[in-house]
Order: sequence, then C-alpha cells, then structure tokens
Amino acid sequence: MDLDQDDLGSAAKRGDWQQQGEEDAQGEEDARVQQECLQQFSTRDYIMEPSIFNTLMRYFKAGGSPEEVIRLLADNYTAAAQTVNLLAQWLIQTGVEPLQVQETVENHLKSLLMQQFDPRKADSIFAEGETPAWLEQMITHPTWRDLIYQLIEVHPDCLMLNFTVRLISDAGYQGEITGVAAACQQLQVFSRVLGTSLASLLDGGEDKLAENLPQFAKMVCHGEHTYLVAQALMSVLAQEGRQGWAVRRIAQEVQRFAQERGHDASRIPLALGTAASYPRLCQALGAMFSKGALNPADITVLFNLFTSVDPPPVELIRVPAFLDLFMESLFKPGARINPDHKHKYIYLLAYAVSVVETWKNNQRVTISQEGLRSTAKAVETAHNVCCAENKGASELLAELSTLYKCIRFPVVAMGVLKWVDWTLSKPSYFQLQPHHNPVHLVLLDEISTRHQLMHPQVLQLLVKLLEMRHAQLDAMEQLELKKTLLDRMVHLLSLGYMLPVVTYIRKCLEKQDTDISLIRHFVTEVLGMIAPPYTSDFVQLFLPILENNSIAGTIQAEGEQDPVTEFLAHCQSNFMLVD
Repeated sequence: MDLDQDDLGSAAKRGDWQQQGEEDAQGEEDARVQQECLQQFSTRDYIMEPSIFNTLMRYFKAGGSPEEVIRLLADNYTAAAQTVNLLAQWLIQTGVEPLQVQETVENHLKSLLMQQFDPRKADSIFAEGETPAWLEQMITHPTWRDLIYQLIEVHPDCLMLNFTVRLISDAGYQGEITGVAAACQQLQVFSRVLGTSLASLLDGGEDKLAENLPQFAKMVCHGEHTYLVAQALMSVLAQEGRQGWAVRRIAQEVQRFAQERGHDASRIPLALGTAASYPRLCQALGAMFSKGALNPADITVLFNLFTSVDPPPVELIRVPAFLDLFMESLFKPGARINPDHKHKYIYLLAYAVSVVETWKNNQRVTISQEGLRSTAKAVETAHNVCCAENKGASELLAELSTLYKCIRFPVVAMGVLKWVDWTLSKPSYFQLQPHHNPVHLVLLDEISTRHQLMHPQVLQLLVKLLEMRHAQLDAMEQLELKKTLLDRMVHLLSLGYMLPVVTYIRKCLEKQDTDISLIRHFVTEVLGMIAPPYTSDFVQLFLPILENNSIAGTIQAEGEQDPVTEFLAHCQSNFMLVD
C-alpha cells in the first residue's frame, strides 16, 4: 500500500513537471510573438498597413499589453499618406486641376516603387497562399498596371509580378501587355497577348502595321518557344483565315526581323507550310537562308524544280527574304554571278513575281506563266545596264529610256531602287558627280511616278541621303545637293504621298537640325504647286511650318498674289484654327 502511494506521488510530480514545461514553452512562444509584433508596431506608419488588424489579434492572443501597442503606434505615426492628401487638397484649392494633381502624386509614387522594389519581399506576400484583396483592386487602375509592366521588365523572375500579369490577363487587359518580359513569361498569357496583338495588326491597316510590327516581332522573337508558337498559329491562319495574305505577310516580316538579329529562323516556316512536301526544295532554301546568300548549286536545284512539268507552289519562293537575296545578287554594284548560271537567277526571280496560280480545296487548278518571259527580259536588261562596269554618267544617260521601259515592271523598279541606294550611299559618289541632279535621282522620280506602293521606300532613301554627312563637298555644294533631294520629296508629295513628307519636314523644323533655308525652299516649292481645297490633316501639319517666324516672314511677297497670304486666308476661312 505504501509503495502504491509512492508511485502515485511520483506520477503526480512528473505530471506537474510536464505541465510546468509546457507552460514555460508556451510562455517563451508568447514572448517571441510579442517581440515580433512590437518590432512591426515600431515601424513608421504601421497603423496604415493592411495587416494591422491581424498583427493586433496575434499580439493580444500572446498576452501583449494594450498600453504598449498604443504608445508604439502613436509614436511612429507620421501621417505620410494624410499629409500627401492635405497637400493635394491645397494644390486643388490654389487652382491646379485635380487630374494633374493625381497624376503628379501617382508618377512620384511610381518612381519611388521602381527604385525601392524588392522582389524577395514581394514574393513573400504569397507565403500564406492567398491573393491580397488590394492587389485585385490595384490592377483595375491603368497607372498601376503600367507600373507592373515596367517592374517585370526589370525583374522578370519575380513570382509576384508574374502572378499579377496573369491576373491582368485574366481580367481582360491583355491588349495592354506589350512588354516582352510581361508577355512571354507564361504560355497562357503569351497566347492571349499574341491573339490580341495579331488581331490589332490585321484590323489597323498599313499605318498600324508599320507602327506596331517592330514591337510585335520583338515579342514573338523572345525565344524559340514563342517564335514556334507564333509561326505555327500564323501558318494555320494564313491557310484557313479570310485575311490569309495579310497574316502571311506578318509572318514573313517577323522572320525578317529574326534574321536581321542573327537568328536562323527560316526552317520553322518551311517545316510548317506546304514546303515540307518538297524536301529538295526545303534543303536548298534552308541552306541559302542560313548562309544569307545565293549559290549556284542550290539555285540549280530550284531551277530544275520550277521548270518541271509539275512545279512546286510559287508561294514557296515568294518570300521577301529570298527575293532580297536576288536583289543583292543581281543589282548590287560589284556582285559577281557565274555567267553560266545567271539565266537561272533571272528566271527564278521572274517566276516568283509573275506566275499566277489558282487553288481550290488545296489543289492547284491553273498556273499562268503569261508574264514570265517579259518579266525575265526586263530583269535581264536592267541588270546589264545597272551592273555594267566602268559605265559613266553619259553612258547611263543614253540608256535612260531603256531603264524607263524596264521600270514599268515592279520587280525591276525595286531592283533599280536598291541599286540607286547602294550607289548613292558611297561617300565618294557625289564628289565625282559634276551635276547636282544625277541620273540616279531622276530614276527615283520615275519609280515614284510608276509605283505608288514604293513611295515609302523612296522617301526612306531620300531621308537617308539628306541626313548623310558629305564632308568631301563644300558648304554651297552640300546646300545645292540637299535642295535637289528636297525637290524629289516635293515630287513625292505631288503624287499623293503628302502626309509622310510634310511630317518629316515638320520634325526637321522642330528638331532645329536642318538649315532653315532648306525648309524655306521646301515650303516655297509646295506653295507654288498646291491649290485648295485642302484636307484638315494637311493643314494641321503644314500650317505650323508656315507660321514659323523664320519661314513665313522671309518668303512672303508683296502684292495680292502672295501664296503665303492666300494659304493663311483660306485656312482661316475654312478651318477652325487653335492657338
């Protein structure tokens, strides 16, 4: 009986010790929790944090003192947000527009966030596995969505930012996601952005395509996986969609973009299209695309295929990158072609641009080669004239009528345009020319007159020549040359390519990097050839040039027939002018 009582006593003591140990452990845990909470309460303006209520509950559950909490929160309350609101109210009361005040505050906050953003702290937000309510509210505002796009370009591996981009895409704002890192990190987001961007390019017309295509191509060429997905989608749309020709062009422009940046991306479109049914053709094209140059062996393979009874589809060689290689081989000064194979080069180029095929249910119904012979003859004639060695200006002038006849063919016009570009881009060309209006510039006028679709390329070449430094010429010679180039722009304007030309001159005036006498020359020439009625777009672009003090005051003539006064009077009578 005594032993049993001793055993019970020992058990009771062990229970007391165990209970005491548990109480001590709980006390240590409570002390640790209190200390963590007190550290948070000690940070500046912690009372404004969304987590304040959770921290208070955690602190009081651990036995914390309310007095200490009140003291810490009060001592560390600096009212930063309230101070900003007060200053904003003062600015509004002084007459500043509320929207301007809001933009100022938001832009400053964005700059602070860009400087102090810590991706590790941002990723810790998701430690509890729940999406913060404030984040879902944040993405409803364009300003903060733009901040997310900027941050992910700097921190592409941040999980919180990638998750937020996914939320933005799910909310229907994928059309805004144009940054490469934001669009390409997740396949689901990329697919949505790709579809939205492609639809925007197809619906926007030529101007929209030229403006947005570089950003679209940059996104698609982010990696091999994005390029493959995009080209696969565009290949299907090109064959089945109603705007297949437009999709095919976009795919080709993306391929050109990739090649210009040193990527050999030509085999993917070949594998996706109908070229896979012609392995010899794929091998020959792939080899030339990879090297960026044509070679007689592969050209012979293609020549044999396209002179056969059942040639491959012409669209397989109707690729801009492939046609550019022909232009370089046939029209670039100094290019060498084996005479035994030259007719094959000319035949393939002419075949690509002149043969017409009709298809029905993926079967070729007809193939028309009606214009093949005349196109090949024009290409050969222009090639012989342009690439003849030791031909001076007088000999070229004698061949001018022949070139005019050949330029009627668009492919020849493009070849001559590139030949003029390569020729005039040589630093010593204008130094050796006795005339300020060489034959090559006359050819540009003929190309502009014959082919409206080449106006952008002609203007691009004229801008390039106008902005080139001609150190070998004296000041007066340079001025005369630039006036001649401006006359070519005026000719473009007279043919209907009005807005791009005037837009460029307007930029020259705004940048103040062009001799003002040249702009006066341009304005004088334009006023001498235009007559009402004028479009509002033209007036909005041209009128500020004319109203510039250094322009109007020096070309305004005395008398009733002053073109400056007449133009200004017409604008005041027919347009609502905004000062």
